[in-house]
Amino acid sequence: MMKHIPVLLDAVMDVIGDINGANVLDATFGAGGYTRAFLAAGANVTAFDRDPNVMVDVNAIKQEYGNRFNFIPQPFSHMSELSDTFDAIVFDLGISSMQIDTPERGFSFRADAPLDMRMSVDGPTVYDMFGKWTVDDIAKILREFGDIKPSGAIARAIKDTMPKTTFELKDLIHNPRDIAPVFQALRIAVNDEMCELTRALDVVPGLLRSGGRCICVTFHSLEDRIVKNTFRRWTSVNGDPHMPTTEDAKFNLLKTRTPTNQEIMDNSRARSAHMRGVIKLC
Repeated sequence: MMKHIPVLLDAVMDVIGDINGANVLDATFGAGGYTRAFLAAGANVTAFDRDPNVMVDVNAIKQEYGNRFNFIPQPFSHMSELSDTFDAIVFDLGISSMQIDTPERGFSFRADAPLDMRMSVDGPTVYDMFGKWTVDDIAKILREFGDIKPSGAIARAIKDTMPKTTFELKDLIHNPRDIAPVFQALRIAVNDEMCELTRALDVVPGLLRSGGRCICVTFHSLEDRIVKNTFRRWTSVNGDPHMPTTEDAKFNLLKTRTPTNQEIMDNSRARSAHMRGVIKLC
């Protein structure tokens, strides 16, 4: 199993600045790498994660930092239910190294396992959804979330054979270059990842204090496009700039950061990462 290395952690800490005594929301706890760094810098941290397998790390951090750490075992869209406000909100998006490296979770095509792919233990698995999705549904998922050219052919093969395991699914895909995108597309769909992200970002402005920062680390173009378009909307003047009733932008855009060559050498999974951020002005 690959050791978990938080991606772009130094860049995130640099952009957040001094957080001693600050309230920070870690939307994606994972293995707790970001949370530990925030707590070590003196922040109080609230963290979300829907994966029950994170509880070993959660309990270890809770024992070390006590009441400065609050964990909520829910998808991060549930931040809409929070009444607190924060000096920073951080998203480390996508799938975690632990999920990929646990074969029985069904995320990886490198080991044979049941087609699960759930980030939680609730709800239907990918295999369950094969029985509910139509051929057109599957083709749309593969096309929109994986940019798969032969989406119709793969969708029909899935419905005809109803693969139960990762290897059975992999064997249906003739072009090796399509294997990873197919797995990505199905994972995104079964976990409703894009809608989760959109719902969470919608409530961020109301949860951030003046001067607070929202930081998103993305790993593929779909989530990056949602973040980029959302931040562009937040940092744009509201209304017709030729009219006197325009409303000033409430956020400033921060410089996008990408991994250094050294970080990519140390952690190959960092190679596609982008860190985008905004700061709330009022």
